[in-house]
Amino acid sequence: MMNRAINQGAQAGRNQPVMSDDELNNLFNQPAAQNRNAGPQVADRAMTYDDVMMKTGVLFAILLAGAVVGWLVPMLALPAALIALVLGLVNAFKKEPSKALIIGYAAFEGVFLGGISGIFESMYPGIVVQAVLATLSVFGVMLALFKFKGVRYGSKMMKFMMIAVGGYAVFSIINFFFAMFTGSGGARSIEIFGIPLGIVIGIVATVLAAMTLIMDFQMIEEGVKHKIPEKYSWMCAFSLMVTLVWLYIEILRLISYFRD
Repeated sequence: MMNRAINQGAQAGRNQPVMSDDELNNLFNQPAAQNRNAGPQVADRAMTYDDVMMKTGVLFAILLAGAVVGWLVPMLALPAALIALVLGLVNAFKKEPSKALIIGYAAFEGVFLGGISGIFESMYPGIVVQAVLATLSVFGVMLALFKFKGVRYGSKMMKFMMIAVGGYAVFSIINFFFAMFTGSGGARSIEIFGIPLGIVIGIVATVLAAMTLIMDFQMIEEGVKHKIPEKYSWMCAFSLMVTLVWLYIEILRLISYFRD
């Protein structure tokens, strides 16, 4: 029966008229044929601002849930930070966004964030509220500059920001492991003329994180403008979440220096 079907199909193919190049191109440009029982295929629609806002809200809800766990069990902060680091690097270098990996990153990053927030709060009561309010204020200011003042980055500024953020990320990873294995504060604990280097690094990093928000807003705007597939809203939400978490951590650490 199988051979008969193949033979019939081959014979039918021979009886079909030969298509021209234009007809073939039109055929390939049409949507793929669907199973009759499955119904018509829905093409991947274009990304919208609502998609990014919804995905960002979902990720921050997961982040906050993880933060509660980290706050209650601070000892989970370090292993969660290592797992989040790996997931963050994988997500950053993937060509296609992975919903599962991004959600996993939000969960583990939340545990880490809750753990260190609890530790800082025990040392400096009220510092978490201060850091959260400062982060939201910076976010609001940068969003207003982007929306109402038309602040945009050109190609040269974008390249500079990519190099600066990448360089700081490498420094942070090296300093993190150095501090972990030596039991010191790393480069941030060094004092120059009586001023902790951590304050200088914190100010630079906070400004850099705030400027990175413009990159995120611009990426989202360009994505909506060019009607990229909706699945990339996960990547936009991931990028925005990473920047805000980075900004919060730098502000938290910076306030602690001044509280000392």
